[in-house]
Amino acid sequence: MAKKPISKISDKLTKVNESFTVNMYDKGYMIEVGGKDGDDDWKTAKITVADLDSLIALIKEVVAMDRDN
Repeated sequence: MAKKPISKISDKLTKVNESFTVNMYDKGYMIEVGGKDGDDDWKTAKITVADLDSLIALIKEVVAMDRDN
């Protein structure tokens, strides 16, 4: 069975680090966020989106999440 694609940061992380990275590509963007999952293990979420509105929605989600600091 195929894994469900990650479309939100909270699909993979419950807490996020204090920083994240955005990469710009020819056909979209990728946001990379580190943090901890529900088992308190370190994870990295990488999500690629096609448009700026989707990227901004992910950034808004990240800044609203609990931080692991």
